[in-house]
Amino acid sequence: MVACAFIGDEISGLGFRLAGVEVHCPEPREVRGLFQRLREADRVIVMTAEIAAALPPELLREAESATWPLVLVVPDVRNRVAAPDLVADVRRHLGMAE
Repeated sequence: MVACAFIGDEISGLGFRLAGVEVHCPEPREVRGLFQRLREADRVIVMTAEIAAALPPELLREAESATWPLVLVVPDVRNRVAAPDLVADVRRHLGMAE
């Protein structure tokens, strides 16, 4: 078991690799299986928005709402898929959305 794993492109993964995080750069067809394997083994999973978009929405929603492992979606260097706006999500859940 590793403490943290990153799933995304190689360029975004470089910084995570320097920090000692286990980095995975899967092919599109491998994303779902890899994500499910990491969910069973890791405490924190960080993935790019592009990888998150490749997962079935219900699987991602369920993983993000679970208490373990922590799943975080971050922007990638190519910025082809927007990362979620966490501040807006929190405000919406608290009934403070504008």
